[in-house]
Amino acid sequence: MSMHDAAFWLALASFIIVAGICLEVALGWRRIAQLRDVPPAEGDALPLVSVVVSALNEAGTIEPAMRSLLRIDYPRLEIIAIDDRSTDATGAVLDRIAADDARLKVLHLESLPAGWLGKNHALQRGAQMAGGDYLLFTDADAVFAPSALRRAIAYCEDRRVDHLTLFFDVVARPPLLQVMILSFATAFMSRFKPWKVADSPSRYVGVGGFNLVRRHAYFDIGGHAAMPLAVLDDMMLGKRIKAHGYRQHALFGSDMVAIEWYPTTRDMMRGMEKNIFSAFDYQLLQLLAVTLLILGLRVWPWIGMFVTDGATRWLNIATVLAGMLLYIDLLQARGWSWRCLLYAPVVSLVELLIWWRGSLLALARNGIDWRGTRYPLQELKRAHER
Repeated sequence: MSMHDAAFWLALASFIIVAGICLEVALGWRRIAQLRDVPPAEGDALPLVSVVVSALNEAGTIEPAMRSLLRIDYPRLEIIAIDDRSTDATGAVLDRIAADDARLKVLHLESLPAGWLGKNHALQRGAQMAGGDYLLFTDADAVFAPSALRRAIAYCEDRRVDHLTLFFDVVARPPLLQVMILSFATAFMSRFKPWKVADSPSRYVGVGGFNLVRRHAYFDIGGHAAMPLAVLDDMMLGKRIKAHGYRQHALFGSDMVAIEWYPTTRDMMRGMEKNIFSAFDYQLLQLLAVTLLILGLRVWPWIGMFVTDGATRWLNIATVLAGMLLYIDLLQARGWSWRCLLYAPVVSLVELLIWWRGSLLALARNGIDWRGTRYPLQELKRAHER
């Protein structure tokens, strides 16, 4: 086969795969309902909800997040905030807020037992303190709308849902970061198809910013104690809940929950050091295979538009346009500026840099350094394989 023929068949395969993925995601995300469209539960005779938040050196973001939780319009609410070995003012800020509102309870942790990730241990300890019929696991920088919890409980009670997760509003300002989030969202939805989790026994999902779980379901699956070293703890929680036969739904949380995931692209690169290698099952061969796939499907078409001709060139143009149309679709849904699309040609290369950097660092260090603690790679691998 000549180089010209190989380029044509690569372009044709790339177009079919990319166009299929883009069409599936564009149709699929529209099947996910919005929490804001759910009427809020009325009255005061509602289940007790315990919000569980873990914080480690979050002094800069913890107060607005706690204030938003305390402004939630829900009559039976307790908030369990775990100060997980913070060395900054996080604990003092939490104690000051708790002194003014009895709904907030603060647990200070001074050490981390062997065989645990810090966040997983903190959330398990918080859940053990909680008395709620529902447990809401969220992040220390999440900001809630006052009606979010009434709507979520109404949804779960009406539909007998055991685990509700939300795709929150992502606050992102730099244009490169915005298009990277669009790319991440596309890949996530293509792989996990969250619009199918309610009906498919094999599909599952979990989002750390909002995991609302019935108490009995959480403790029946063993809680975080059953996954103490799970790096992707939110997804593992969803997987275990689904595997035990509980009902799971996913909704969009637009206007209900917002989180600034990362302030900058550099912060995203550092932040993903913790979990990126685990996403490839700690296998360089798997990372290499995905890298080659990305180069063929998402990088080469941009190059091929300029170095090929005839039908091959038009196929490469069509592949690029398919991806851009999906990005425009998602941009309109988020209300972001189209200027971030200027970075679309390089976003896949930046992602590959993040993936390889995080994975090679984990291998070089023989572990993952996160928030001042090193977790040995062999322990993480053994936990991942269970």
